[in-house]
Amino acid sequence: MEKTLEKNVQERAVLVGLNADCFRKEDTTTEQSLEELEALLETAGGFCTGKVLQNRHAPDAHSFIGEGKALEVKMLAEATASTMVIFDNELSPGHIRALEEIIGLTVLDRSTLILDIFAQRARTKEGRLQVELAQYQYLLPRLSGMGASLSRQGGGIGTRGPGETKLESDRRHIRERITRLQSELEQVRQVRSVQRERRQKNSIPVVAIVGYTNAGKSTLLNRLTGAGIPANNRLFDTLDTTARLLTVSDNLKVILTDTVGFIAKLPHHLVDAFRATLEELEYADLLVHVIDASDPNRQAQIAVVEKLIGQLAKPGTPVLRCYNKSDLADPLDIPVGQEVVAISAATGQGLDTLLSAIEGALNQGRHHVEVTLPYTMGALVQTLHSGALVKNVDYGSDAIRVEAVVDPILYGRVREYITKEF
Repeated sequence: MEKTLEKNVQERAVLVGLNADCFRKEDTTTEQSLEELEALLETAGGFCTGKVLQNRHAPDAHSFIGEGKALEVKMLAEATASTMVIFDNELSPGHIRALEEIIGLTVLDRSTLILDIFAQRARTKEGRLQVELAQYQYLLPRLSGMGASLSRQGGGIGTRGPGETKLESDRRHIRERITRLQSELEQVRQVRSVQRERRQKNSIPVVAIVGYTNAGKSTLLNRLTGAGIPANNRLFDTLDTTARLLTVSDNLKVILTDTVGFIAKLPHHLVDAFRATLEELEYADLLVHVIDASDPNRQAQIAVVEKLIGQLAKPGTPVLRCYNKSDLADPLDIPVGQEVVAISAATGQGLDTLLSAIEGALNQGRHHVEVTLPYTMGALVQTLHSGALVKNVDYGSDAIRVEAVVDPILYGRVREYITKEF
């Protein structure tokens, strides 16, 4: 790994973005977007030698940014001894080929850079499968136009492809590999499905931590559960989902799961490939949206995450906004509200408030009751074990007394037997 990083540091890249009227708003490249691209480059082990932002109504059909601007990029790259050019936009194979012919250097796009980072970060078998699938799905339609970037070998940025296969000539092999990867990931989904059924049977709610990359999700999971996940101040430090049991209060235990961080212009192949992991959002009972309160671009980041939540979570799932790193932000700049908490996962500030908010969100409509059942209704004990949080069962001489936390549906079924409500 150290040798790979040493090679990566030698990569010197000019960063280029096109701000065109025809792009959807969330795909617009700005100075802030290029700054984020620079952070991605540094995460991959490279160094930014310069930035170019081109404004035009539409991409040039041949060279994307126009031949004149491409020649400017070429001169900047030569003057700064750069080894590659990275675009903040997603490029077609034709654009990549044309730009490499004009500039004379390897040309990558934002998606390739993100895929490269994911290839570095994936540690578990599941994570590696998902990254490999995303790489193949991204490369397959681009084989005919990848140019110099496809033939590069070694440890440089953009070369951590899925193995030694001659991608430009072996589409059939790639399609077969995609099919095998999808099959293996389907097995992962089935295992997760069994685990979810077990949790549902035990009536343990699932709380999923979501947020923009580097917002502090892993630090929060570590602080709450002692999970021991590496949590560094860099983009996409965590790819592999971690789930831990968290005791929220005497009346509530939850499964707390960490998810891969989101980012603007996240390649859709990655979202598709990580579906087995992101599926946890669809089955979560509550989402804790971790926000970097100190980031000046947090509103744009919130919009990105909320859009992906809308795509991945089931409709109506409650969302708790958790403004992390509040110790680094102006207190007056942090919103207040019923579904908003301010914390610092690094210092522990506000965690009690967060736990109370989690309990409040999950307990809406739930009732902590004591049910006294005649032995003729003993079957309801199993029903309570299956669908409620059972705290105690006492088999008396004349009746069965069950203390449990029940949802509104079960509450209605056992209402006539409730003898005490806490």
